[in-house]
Amino acid sequence: MAATDNAAEQVAHIAEKIRAGKTTLGIEFGSTRIKAVLIDDNFQTIASGDYSWASHLEDGLWSYTTEEIWGGLQSAYASMANDVETAYGEKLTHVGHIGFSAMMHGYLAFDEAGELLVPFRTWQNTNTSEAHKKLSELFQYNIPERWSIAHLYQAVLNKEEHVSKVAYFTTLAGYVHWKLTGKKVLGVGDAMDKFKAQKKAGELTEEGAKLLDPSGALKPGIVLAPPEGDAGTGMVATNSVRVRTGNVSAGTSIFAMVVLEHKLKALHPEVD
Repeated sequence: MAATDNAAEQVAHIAEKIRAGKTTLGIEFGSTRIKAVLIDDNFQTIASGDYSWASHLEDGLWSYTTEEIWGGLQSAYASMANDVETAYGEKLTHVGHIGFSAMMHGYLAFDEAGELLVPFRTWQNTNTSEAHKKLSELFQYNIPERWSIAHLYQAVLNKEEHVSKVAYFTTLAGYVHWKLTGKKVLGVGDAMDKFKAQKKAGELTEEGAKLLDPSGALKPGIVLAPPEGDAGTGMVATNSVRVRTGNVSAGTSIFAMVVLEHKLKALHPEVD
């Protein structure tokens, strides 16, 4: 009986936190799954949901459609919100904070009207070898093939018709954040200019709330963190953000990230 009572008290305690907005929602767009995870103010997982997807070739380049992006986001969110209601008897109407991360880099280019000019080009594409070499030499800093600026410059080198119409380009996380808040920002890991990671980067608009949760239960006004690539969030998740620490990611790609004591003094093409 005591164990049952303790479990009921724990559920009631978490339900109170949910009602009070002492929660944070993190949504990650990975290469094979979109994950939505809700945690409390003690960083304990309350609920989660996911959606499986896969990139496809379009005009010889790896891509996901915008319909997949939004449909997958809504499905993952709905699964998480259903988890909340089933476990704690609470319909999710608000959370304390929201943050988005996604497969790093890639290329989403828009015109002045906000229309997508070419299908989303993911980080998986390596058709940017020429741009990578020329930009790395120009900046004396390795600009990998997958970086967004390499995609843009390769389009310039290829004399692609859409380049003259580009008014704004961003990453997948930046795109989702923009549509939910109306703010065109990026986190420190993706932007060239410094941007404080804890800085408020906009609020969920009424349109954004409906886009995330078409049921209408979620209310606008929730504060969002700057959108980040999955490398930065992986480092935070493994507490590998201090000098002389590092981590290895074994996902769709396998790579290591190491925090150095000093900036590199010269170009190192082998460093991504």
